[in-house]
Amino acid sequence: MNITTKPFEYTDGKQTCVGYLAWDETYADPKPCVLIGHAWGGRNGFAESKAVQMAAQGYVGFAIDVYGDGQQGGNPSENEALMMPFVNDRKMLLKRLKAAYTAAQTLEQVDTDNIAMMGFCFGGLCALDLARSGVDIKAAISFHGLFSPNGLPAKKIKASVLALHGWDDPMVPPAAVTALGEELTKAKCDWQIHAYGGTKHGFMVPEANDPKNGIQYNATAEKRAWAVTLDHLRETFGA
Repeated sequence: MNITTKPFEYTDGKQTCVGYLAWDETYADPKPCVLIGHAWGGRNGFAESKAVQMAAQGYVGFAIDVYGDGQQGGNPSENEALMMPFVNDRKMLLKRLKAAYTAAQTLEQVDTDNIAMMGFCFGGLCALDLARSGVDIKAAISFHGLFSPNGLPAKKIKASVLALHGWDDPMVPPAAVTALGEELTKAKCDWQIHAYGGTKHGFMVPEANDPKNGIQYNATAEKRAWAVTLDHLRETFGA
């Protein structure tokens, strides 16, 4: 295994975005690509580590930069200030996500017929929104993501959708889970929702430790969700 990593600049109109690529040089042929959507703090070390984990599976990992210029928040107030303009303007968010998808298609390392997206928290919403757009991605995987619909015209969802959810996540109550299932059923796409009992928001992030606000790492849920994810990607990419 010979994993290479590097920053990768791409643009959304005049806005420069700074992503992060990881791939295994051992295999010369173009490989499936997994876009990684970051949480509300921006494209950080956690997102980059997931890109590396994807490279270790034989894919190209591409940690995207939704905020632009590689911006990261340093505290909850800064994180919210970066995230909320995109949450409140889902058309703007989708444009930024499509820019990353288009950039991935230009990479020589990438098999452009096999692109998927996964995301964490805010990034989970991003993965779902890219799928909702009708873009030809193979899979959209949301880890403790936000499920709220984007209010944009409905498109045919081509992706296989996998939502991995902590049942005790206060940001996504049971009614929102049911609503997502109804939305995906109406879209007639291939979908799964896995809900983990006794599990809060942020369960994939080892540093998550704010139980009073419903945010807590859960090693068991992390292990189960990651195993399901790898199986889903193997099935999706036909590996």
